[in-house]
Amino acid sequence: MKFGLTPIEEAEGAVLAHGVRIDGAAFKKGDVLTRERRLALGSAGVKCVVAARLESGDVGENEAALELANRLAGAHLRCSPPFTGRVNLFAEIAGLTIVDARAIDQVNAVDEAITVATLPRYRAVADGDMVATVKIIPFATRAPTLETALAAAPTGAIAVQPFKPMRIGVVSTTLPGLKPSIVAKTLRVLEARLKPTGACIVAQEMVPHEVGPLAKALARLIDGSDALIAFGASAITDRRDVIPAAIEAIGGRIERFGMPVDPGNLLLLAERHGVPIIGAPGCARSPKENGFDWVLQRVLAGVPVRDADIRAMGVGGLLMEIASRPQPRAPGD
Repeated sequence: MKFGLTPIEEAEGAVLAHGVRIDGAAFKKGDVLTRERRLALGSAGVKCVVAARLESGDVGENEAALELANRLAGAHLRCSPPFTGRVNLFAEIAGLTIVDARAIDQVNAVDEAITVATLPRYRAVADGDMVATVKIIPFATRAPTLETALAAAPTGAIAVQPFKPMRIGVVSTTLPGLKPSIVAKTLRVLEARLKPTGACIVAQEMVPHEVGPLAKALARLIDGSDALIAFGASAITDRRDVIPAAIEAIGGRIERFGMPVDPGNLLLLAERHGVPIIGAPGCARSPKENGFDWVLQRVLAGVPVRDADIRAMGVGGLLMEIASRPQPRAPGD
């Protein structure tokens, strides 16, 4: 590709690198200088323009961006029409962003002219949200460079895993002093979290904060639920505490207690016969984003979440403070 100051009489067919305004008419960056446009500029006294001219072996920015975007776009994504070397990828359904991070790094390492940007992995999206963008920075790239980028890009490296309309059972434990209004508010907050995913609460019980009553409630709800959530009147502080003990009493298995996400440190993840059970941290009573959201969203999308997955959440796991937690990170807490 030739690039630089070009005499107007030689600029026919070239692409404007910078906009030009004459007599109220605007010629934008990226416009192709047709014969009519070249003559209009020349008649207005323009002697030279900064322009790019494609050569043999070049692939235009729009063609290159669309080809790469089509390669990367996986399930439940659509590509926008290319414009100025950019193609955006939009979700066609509510779900989680699935990204092959290694593949995106490989594509971005091919050449500085070829770029791919995505949302963070496992970011929840709604239908119509932008998930990724492919941008060719100059006005063209060399065909061999594009072929290298395509070879580095597995088909469907970016996708959306749709949420499932899951049935959620909820058990809330109580202690003297816990107001019923707190439990009611917690359920409202959970319903709001579930609404964008299509999941819903199908059953809920309140029981004393004791192993026996909680175990019986979990056993009653588990057969009619796709996942269970236990909200404790008191936070889980150990694998032998009330909620994990009740889960094990019904034959459940503890996958992980604690996570490197704050707020959300005291989350417990378990399962019984393939049914996920989440022991919610106290911050799950707040509508603000916390570690509970990250685990719940994966469960609702059917994305595996194991001990190793939670361990990997530490980078980026320091989230915003919740106003209802008075200086939760203050020294001595």
